Amino acid sequence: MDTLRRSLSRWKRYHIKVHLADEDLMMPLTVRPRDTVMDLRAHLVREGVTSWKKTFYYNSRQLEEHETLKEANIQNGSVLLLVSNK
Repeated sequence: MDTLRRSLSRWKRYHIKVHLADEDLMMPLTVRPRDTVMDLRAHLVREGVTSWKKTFYYNSRQLEEHETLKEANIQNGSVLLLVSNK
């Protein structure tokens, strides 16, 4: 049963939003729980948003580059903040 649950989680998708603070814009993204912050950056680049000199925050906590969404407790419907490093 545990193996089945793990294999099904591979297909699980979250619909989250990234608040781009500099542009005052909300960007919707579809991601997987095992995606990392680096994967989020790649998603944004495909959407035309440069995010390399910016930091992601969730619940007032800075996210680490190799941290997965699951490790950060990010769930379906969550909103992440993307702020420029100044």
